[in-house]
Amino acid sequence: MAPLGLLLGLLGASCFTFCLSHQNAEFALTNPEKSSARKTERKETAAEEELDSELLEVFHPTHEWQALRPGQAVPAGSHVRLNLQTGSREVKLQDEDTFRNTLKGSKKGKRLDISTNTYTSQDLKSALAKFKEGAEMESSKEDKARQAEVKRLFRPIEELKKDFEELNVVIETDMQIMVRLINKFNSSSSSLEEKIAALFDLEYYVHQMDNAQDLLSFGGLQVVINGLNSTEPLVKEYAAFVLGAAFSSNPKVQVEAIEGGALQKLLVILATEQPLPAKKKVLFALCSLLRHFPYAQQQFLKLGGLQVLRSLVQEKGTEVLAVRVVTLLYDLVTEKMFAEEEAELTQETSPEKLQQYRQVQLLPGLREQGWCEITAHLLELPEHDAREKVLQTLGALLATCRDHYHKDPQLSKMLASLQAEYQALAALELADGEDDGYFQDLLGSVNSLLMELR
Repeated sequence: MAPLGLLLGLLGASCFTFCLSHQNAEFALTNPEKSSARKTERKETAAEEELDSELLEVFHPTHEWQALRPGQAVPAGSHVRLNLQTGSREVKLQDEDTFRNTLKGSKKGKRLDISTNTYTSQDLKSALAKFKEGAEMESSKEDKARQAEVKRLFRPIEELKKDFEELNVVIETDMQIMVRLINKFNSSSSSLEEKIAALFDLEYYVHQMDNAQDLLSFGGLQVVINGLNSTEPLVKEYAAFVLGAAFSSNPKVQVEAIEGGALQKLLVILATEQPLPAKKKVLFALCSLLRHFPYAQQQFLKLGGLQVLRSLVQEKGTEVLAVRVVTLLYDLVTEKMFAEEEAELTQETSPEKLQQYRQVQLLPGLREQGWCEITAHLLELPEHDAREKVLQTLGALLATCRDHYHKDPQLSKMLASLQAEYQALAALELADGEDDGYFQDLLGSVNSLLMELR
């Protein structure tokens, strides 16, 4: 009985062990997440083993999208996308791909073998050092070539300094040059040609306002003014030339000139018999002195300047001077008018300059000295430019000379003749396509005067 009981016990234990080893998974005490992870790993491992065991097919991409079948190998650098409509993967070459497709000769059954060159950091540093060295060598060659070109075109400053020293070249300021020129002009040992050359060169420098004022600082302006007393017409001519340039728009020099007696000397030359070139330059100096200087205009009227100019324009052969005189009178009349208009616009009742202009009795003087008739008769000049200036002056004097214009039958005939002439010339301008021509403007001035005189 004992052996039989032992045998039954062993059989029972074996059955229990067998049941445990073959029990249903549904009733096993396991962790579901770990079991699922293990199943996934087993599936991936199985897929890898399956891919390893299969032969890979090499895919040859082009520049067009192609569907990729399972198991095909894609070369590195290819462009891969997922087509959402078909659910398949598509492959093509990159647009900027410059690599050659090394897969064309691959045979089925071989793995894709892409060989890549790897570089260490030391290799990259070495390559960069060589690149910099080459660039520096190239830059050095360019610098040397440029330096050689500069040396070929330009001389060193040291050589230039030596050349200047050998030539005894001395750099002078404008002030030093003007002093030297005045000394040459004022020297009794200088010839007439040297004096004229000195005045000619001096005129160039005194155009600048600062230089003209510097001429005062060492007495040079008075020396030139005294040159108007010379017995040589050329000296008078070029001295007036220098003064005209120095007076122009330079109030400080204008004041000094009035105090130095320049106005009297200029009028004396115009009132006496002198060569026409000398009178041209003297008239230029007089115009520069009077413009924008009401005090000088007062002195001009007191010294009988209008009588001097009237005699000048009535001389034979002085038509060119007559036009300049008329232009001066027009400038003086309009200058005073503009000063009064400006004072009205700015509401200034007693500025000093306006008071000076109001003391200049220019229009009454022109009427008394017969300038209404003189100006009207200058329309007989043949030049259109001269007529233009005369027409402008007639318009400026209209308020003062209206009654004289009405009593002058010759003026009406002249204006009618000019109207017919300029109508024909203006028509030619219009025919040529000029809508705002020169003769149309002259015709407008003539018509305006005729309208005022009717």
